[in-house]
Amino acid sequence: MIKIVNIRDIAKKAQVSVATVSHVINKTRHVSDELIDRVVKAMMELDYQPNLLAGSLRRKKSSTIGLIIPDSSNMLFSGVEKNIEDILFSQNYNVIVCNSAYDIGRELEHLNTLRSKMVDGVIIVPATMDGKHLEKFRNIGIPIIILDRMIPDINEDTVLVDNYKGGYDAAKYLLSLGHTDVGYIDRISDHSHSLERKKGFAKAFEEQGLFFDTNNIVRGGFTFNAGIEAVKKLLEENSRITAIFTFNDINAFGAIRGLADLGLKVPEDISVIGYDGTPLSEIYIPRLTTVRYPIIEMADVVSKLLLKRIAEPVFKKAIKKIIPPELIIRESTRSK
Repeated sequence: MIKIVNIRDIAKKAQVSVATVSHVINKTRHVSDELIDRVVKAMMELDYQPNLLAGSLRRKKSSTIGLIIPDSSNMLFSGVEKNIEDILFSQNYNVIVCNSAYDIGRELEHLNTLRSKMVDGVIIVPATMDGKHLEKFRNIGIPIIILDRMIPDINEDTVLVDNYKGGYDAAKYLLSLGHTDVGYIDRISDHSHSLERKKGFAKAFEEQGLFFDTNNIVRGGFTFNAGIEAVKKLLEENSRITAIFTFNDINAFGAIRGLADLGLKVPEDISVIGYDGTPLSEIYIPRLTTVRYPIIEMADVVSKLLLKRIAEPVFKKAIKKIIPPELIIRESTRSK
C-alpha cells in the first residue's frame, strides 16, 4: 500500500513543529530561511506530491519567478534574460536571475535558494545533461520549464531551438558557395544543442554525397580568445580549409581576429559563419553571417508556458516546443 505523506511526516523529517510546516506551506507567518529550507528539503525527499501541495502553495503567490542561466555576460543569455523579464514584469511578476557558471553544484544551490523563497515557478538553462533533480523540484509543487536543452529521461516542459536545422542550414549554405573543406570550432563539452548542431551540419554534407571530416572539428570553447586559439590550431592541422563554422558569434569574432594574425582576410581568403545572431554581428567588420537564435520567440513561448503551469498546476504531460532559427547572410562569407 502506498503511504500518503502528510505534514506530520514532513515535520518529523525536518525536525520542526507541525505548525512550522503549515506556516511554510501556507505563508501565514514569517519563518526563517533555514527552517524553510529544511521543510522544503523534507518535502522533496518524501516526495510530497504536487496535487497535495499545489492548492496551499498557490493560495498566496510570491509573484516571483526564478531564472537560472549559465552566464549572463554571454550576450545570448543576457538577451534571453531581458526579454523574459520584460514579459513577466508586464504580468506583475518579478524575476530573480541566477548564474550557474555551468556548475551543477552552483545550480543546486540556486535551486535551494529559490525554493526557500517559494517562487511561483522556475525557468532554467541546465548546467549539465543530468536533470533528475529538476523533476524533484517540480514534485514540491513549483513548475519548472527547461530552456534550450534536451535533458534525456525526464518528463519536464521544454522549450528548444531547432539546432539541428541551424547546423544544417549553415553547412548547406557553405556548400552552395563551393566550400567543401570546412572547419568547425565547437564548445569543449557536449550538450544537446551542440550535438544536434553537429548532426545537422554533417547531414547537409551527406545529402551532397560528401563526408564531413570530424578531424576538422576543434573543441576550443566559445569565448573571443578561444576563437583566436582554435582557428590557429585548425589551420595548423588543415591548411586547405576555406570556410569555418563557429559555435557562437563571439567565437567567430575571435576566429576572424586569429585569421588576421595569420595574414588572412575574411571573406577573401576564408569565409566565417557564427551562431546566435547577437547585436554585434550586425556592426562587426565584416558584418557576420550567422544563424540567428530566436530570442524574442523563445522568451515569449517559455514565459507563456510557465504562466500556464502556474495557473493550472496539475501536471499531466510534459509539453515540448521547438522554435526554428534563421540563417542571416552578410559579409563574412563568399563563394570559394
